[in-house]
Amino acid sequence: MKNIFGLCLLLCIVNLNAQDSGDHKTGFWYQYVGHNRVSEKMSVLTEVQLRYFEQSKNFQELVLRTGANYSFAKEVNITLGYAYLFTDDTFEEFPDEENIREHRIFEQVTLKQQFWEMYLEHRYVLEQRFLDFGDQNETQHRARYRLQLTLPLTNTFFVNLSDEVMLNLQEDIFNQNRLYAGLGVRVTNNLNVEAGFLKTHFSHANYERLLLGVTYNPDLRGFFKKK
Repeated sequence: MKNIFGLCLLLCIVNLNAQDSGDHKTGFWYQYVGHNRVSEKMSVLTEVQLRYFEQSKNFQELVLRTGANYSFAKEVNITLGYAYLFTDDTFEEFPDEENIREHRIFEQVTLKQQFWEMYLEHRYVLEQRFLDFGDQNETQHRARYRLQLTLPLTNTFFVNLSDEVMLNLQEDIFNQNRLYAGLGVRVTNNLNVEAGFLKTHFSHANYERLLLGVTYNPDLRGFFKKK
């Protein structure tokens, strides 16, 4: 199983590198994601992303997300959340606009499955996007679906593969597609560090990004117990 998964990872990387890049430079995405458990079934999402066209210069985007997660079962989770984005979007989704501010409400359903040693995750998202272009405002709606495969290599290391498609619910239906391959390290039971390669495809260009992320899921239930 691990050999087959490794071959799939290699094929994905080859396919990613075979495509043309939109700006011919590799950008960097840094992200922190936390699911802060406050009860048996509820947790609070905290997420920060800093995105650059190059390693630490040519700012692209700031993403701040929060939300309430509720687990119906171990395999089913729903999220209602809010995001704020500040974007220099010269090269990507809105190529004729700069310094875009966005307030976003989103509804998310996550389904998890396990097959042998492999973990499969389906993520469905609806977004209501309130965009401020400076001289005008616009409301858009978008649907997203992400399929993610996670394979533990050892008790410490794991591999992540994912593909996410985003569709506008208005004209110009195709928004973007994100194909990702990464290697993660399980530092503790609730702390992971991951590095990977992300290929983002728009209708007019492709972009290559290196991603470095930290995931920390603390259990805060002790702070909310009655004394």
